[in-house]
Amino acid sequence: MLVGSEVKSLREGRCSLNESYAKMKDGAIWLFGCDIQEYLEANRLNHQPKRPRKLLLHRSEIRRCEVRTAAKGFTLIPLRIYFRKHYAKVLLGICQGKHEHDKRQALKKADSDRRIKLNMMRYLQR
Repeated sequence: MLVGSEVKSLREGRCSLNESYAKMKDGAIWLFGCDIQEYLEANRLNHQPKRPRKLLLHRSEIRRCEVRTAAKGFTLIPLRIYFRKHYAKVLLGICQGKHEHDKRQALKKADSDRRIKLNMMRYLQR
């Protein structure tokens, strides 16, 4: 459920799905953390950029998502927002969170990449 200024901002491509997720609440699916920037020409009738948004789904789709996310560690992640005819659609993916050993490996890789980059900068400055 979007307001007019949100739709206009989406058409301009001013949306970020970083750190956003979908969650079951009161028998509906809500999108949290999606940042749709304010529409510049809307003035005082603008929307809040990070407000929770209700996704309009059929009952069967809600039930399917509910069953698939009931397993431990699974969550709904929005992959992309697109327009079909005059409707804004959200593509949802069902993902499993990282385990502790996966996080350690990601941190180790980021640390080694940072060291390599630092050494390359030092080498180029000589």
